[in-house]
Amino acid sequence: MDINTEIKNRRTFAIISHPDAGKTTLTEKLLLFGGAIHVAGAVKNNKIRKTATSDFLEIEKQRGISVATSVMTFDYKGIKINILDTPGHKDFAEDTYRTLTAVDSVILVIDSAKGVEEQTLKLMEVCRMRATPVMIFINKMDRDGKDSFDLLQELEEELKIAACPFTWPIGKGSDFKGVYNLYNSSLLLYTPEKSEKSEILINTGEKDDPKLKDFLGQKTLTNLWDDIELVSELFESFQENLYNEGYLAPVFFGSALNNFGVLEMLETFLDIARHPTETETKERVVKPNEPHFSGFIFKIHANLDPNHRNRIAFLRVCSGKFERNKLYYHPRLNKNMRFSAPATFMANSKSTVDEAFPGDVIGLYDNGSLKIGDSLTEGEVLHFKGIPNFSPEIIKEVVNRDPLKTKQLEKGVRQLTDEGLAQLFIQQMGNRKFIGTVGELQFDVIKYRLEHEYGAKCDFHSTPYIKACWITSENKDALNEMLRRRAGSIAYDKENTPVFLAENEWMIKIVKESHPLVTFHSTSEFNV
Repeated sequence: MDINTEIKNRRTFAIISHPDAGKTTLTEKLLLFGGAIHVAGAVKNNKIRKTATSDFLEIEKQRGISVATSVMTFDYKGIKINILDTPGHKDFAEDTYRTLTAVDSVILVIDSAKGVEEQTLKLMEVCRMRATPVMIFINKMDRDGKDSFDLLQELEEELKIAACPFTWPIGKGSDFKGVYNLYNSSLLLYTPEKSEKSEILINTGEKDDPKLKDFLGQKTLTNLWDDIELVSELFESFQENLYNEGYLAPVFFGSALNNFGVLEMLETFLDIARHPTETETKERVVKPNEPHFSGFIFKIHANLDPNHRNRIAFLRVCSGKFERNKLYYHPRLNKNMRFSAPATFMANSKSTVDEAFPGDVIGLYDNGSLKIGDSLTEGEVLHFKGIPNFSPEIIKEVVNRDPLKTKQLEKGVRQLTDEGLAQLFIQQMGNRKFIGTVGELQFDVIKYRLEHEYGAKCDFHSTPYIKACWITSENKDALNEMLRRRAGSIAYDKENTPVFLAENEWMIKIVKESHPLVTFHSTSEFNV
C-alpha cells in the first residue's frame, strides 16, 4: 500500500472534556465499537477525581495503565484510528496543549446537565490557538439536563463557535429514546440495556412509519418533527471548510454509558474528519506524503517500570515512513539513533510495530536522550513548532530533606520535569532549584513520585515569584547588563536560556522599561 493511501486511511484525534463529563466512558465505547476491547472496564478510568489528591496518587502508581490509556490505536472499517487521551484536570492544561499538537482534530465532550464549564473554555482556547477542528458530543442525555436548544446556544455564545447539529435527541432524562440523524434522515431508537452494544430497534426516516408512533407515541413524535424543523432554521448547515478551519462544530447528542448516539458520531467523524495534514517547522512546512520520515516528541513518561527506570517518548509521525531498527537523525544531539522496539498501545497492553505512517503515534523506549519537542528525521535538521513551555503560575523552591539522597533528587527532578509535568529553573547563585507549574496538584504528584520512584524526599517552599519570562536580545551587551544588574531574579531553564523571575506585573513593567533592548517572552518558543 502506498503512502498516500496509508495517510487517507488514518484519523488521529484527542478526546477532551471538563472532569466528569464522560470522556473515559466515551473512549471505552468507541473502542468497543471498533472491536479493540470486548468488555467494559478494560480501559481504566485514569481521570483525576475531585475528592482528594490521594486518589490521583494511587492512580499514578499504576504507571503502565495510565500510559497505555494515553494513546490508543485500533482499526474500524479499514480506517486506522489513533485516540489520544488528555488529562481533564485544569492543573495539567499544559500537558493537554502538548497532546493537541499531535492530533488533527478533537472531540469535545459536554455534560448535558452542566453545559459549558470552566475547563471546557480553556480547552477550546487551546483548540482555537491551533485552529483544530472540533466535534462536540453532548453526553448524559439519559439524565435530566438542560434544554437542547439552550445547550446549543450556550455552546455558540461561550465557545465562540458555530454549532451544527448532526443528530437530535428524542426526549431527555428518563424519557430519552434515542437520536434522529439529521444528515441521513434516519431515526435510531435504543433501549438502555446492560449489553456492551445497544441494539438499533428502528432505522427509518419515514414520518408515517407506524412503528415510530407505536414506540414513541404521537406527542413525542410530533415534538420531534417540530424540533427538527426549528433546528434547520436556527443553526448552521454543515460546511466542511468551516469545520476544518475550526469555525464550525458538528454536534451529536447521546449517552456514552448506554451507547446512545456514539456510533453515529464515530461513523460521521470518519467521513468528515481530516486525515493527517502538513506540519509547520521553523525551517519549512512538512507535508505528510514526503518520501523521507520526520516526526516529533510531544509526550514523555518516565519509570513505566520502576525496577528498570525505563522511559517512553511518544512520537507523532509527520512525514514518510518510520521503520523499526532504522537509524534516524536527532538534530538537537547531532547524532543517529536506532529504536528496536517501537510500540503502539491499546487498553492496558502494548505491542511492537515494524512501521508507522503519518498520523500514527508510537512509543519509543529511551534512556534519557529524548526531550519534549525533539525531532527525528532521515538527516534533515527540522525544529517542529507549537510545542512550547508556558510561563508557570506557581513557582516554588525545591528543598532537599535528605542530603544523602542529593543525586537521586537531582536525577528525579530533571527526569520528571523532562516529562513536561512541570518546569525546572536553576539559579546559579547557590544552585537553587525552582519548580514552576500551573497548579498545586502537580507539586503533590512530583513529591510523591520523587519519594516512591527515586527514594528522594523534598519540600516545596513558597517564593515571592508569580511569573517567569524568558529573555533574549540581539544585543549581547544589553542582555549581559540585565543579567548582571538583575542577578538575584535571574534563573536558567534546562536549555540554559535565561529566565527573569518576577514578583508582580509592575516589576515586569519596570524592568522592561529599564532594559528596552531585551525582549521578554511568555513562552519558551521564540526565534532568537
